[in-house]
Amino acid sequence: MTRKDRFSSVLAYYRAHLPATETELNYTTTFELLVAVVLSAQCTDKRINQVTPALFSAYPTPSAMAAATEEDVLAYIKSVSYPNNKARHLVGLSRMLVSDFGGQVPSTLEELTRLPGVGRKTANVIQAVAFGKAALAVDTHVFRVSHRLGLVPATCTTPYATEMALRRYIPEADVAASHYWLLLHGRYVCTARNPKCTVCGLREICPKIATAPIRP
Repeated sequence: MTRKDRFSSVLAYYRAHLPATETELNYTTTFELLVAVVLSAQCTDKRINQVTPALFSAYPTPSAMAAATEEDVLAYIKSVSYPNNKARHLVGLSRMLVSDFGGQVPSTLEELTRLPGVGRKTANVIQAVAFGKAALAVDTHVFRVSHRLGLVPATCTTPYATEMALRRYIPEADVAASHYWLLLHGRYVCTARNPKCTVCGLREICPKIATAPIRP
């Protein structure tokens, strides 16, 4: 099976079985989405959804959060991972949104990654979800599943290299959705520990199970 054929099979399966592709983070505005995605780094969406209602109620806009102190924000997010760093990032990005972007979340990769705490992965999520762009965020789930399914070669040792390898074969119309297809597959089926191979719909073409080599 060539890599191109492998992509075709995997994408066809996802289109048929995971048609609804949306973040599991709860939000109502682009600013809330940005805050939630920043908070979700190395933390579960379930935990983030538990803390954001009170946080969003207290600081519903960039200007409201920009006026807060790091200690103010920290009081709402103590239960997430790395709360001190994230409180600093949230206050910092809110102040930059107000000072540099008129209180609006920007839509380009270059502008988004200027914000404190916003790297390429977070920026790609915002571009895809909030602005409908063909952006593909590579988190730990996407990275793991892409390698396990043989979609990318072992030489792709970084999220960026993995993103570029995936973009080579994924049609433009499927790019944004592919992030959630791979993420959800990794979160619920192809888990880091004890993957559920016996119930995986892709087990017949998975290199971990099948023996057919992958040709370029």
